[in-house]
Amino acid sequence: MPKIAIIIGSTRPGRVGEAVARWVYELAGRRGDAEYELVDIKDFDLPLLDEPFPPSQGKYTKEHTKRWAAKIASFDGYVLVTPEYNHGPSGALKNAIDFVYAEWNNKAAGFVGYGSAGGARAVEHLRLVMAEVQVATVRAQVMLSLFDDFENFTAFKPASRHEASAGKMLDQLVAWSGAMKTLRDTQ
Repeated sequence: MPKIAIIIGSTRPGRVGEAVARWVYELAGRRGDAEYELVDIKDFDLPLLDEPFPPSQGKYTKEHTKRWAAKIASFDGYVLVTPEYNHGPSGALKNAIDFVYAEWNNKAAGFVGYGSAGGARAVEHLRLVMAEVQVATVRAQVMLSLFDDFENFTAFKPASRHEASAGKMLDQLVAWSGAMKTLRDTQ
């Protein structure tokens, strides 16, 4: 079975991303088609990129980078749970992606966005970033509105219709993660 990380893409105090990621994790856990794990970038204490060599060289010198690289390398696919800040993903998520390179290569990703426009613009930005680290992104995505899916913009109460879109995204992600593993195994 593929191993899929559900990555909490915000480190902001009072963030709602953790509740969103836990919801995805609970939905995924009912499926039985992959091994799912919550991964919180906050737990890795990644500063602004502080490695002396480009990540594409794989010459990691810092312990936090080595821990992050090992965690990312252990998965076949990723669900990126992203807020939308100023029409883009959080700086913390972008920084975490930028820290490593080969560990992302030839894997798959799906997206769960949240914000005033459902996180759609942050997800579009992330699709470009993930393409550069050689991650195939699936078409289906979950778009959660701060106006409709959060009480007082803080308490996560998703509309039931989002379960279907999460299911489609996970269906595609599991399939693509398996297909990309075949590619990695031939290299």
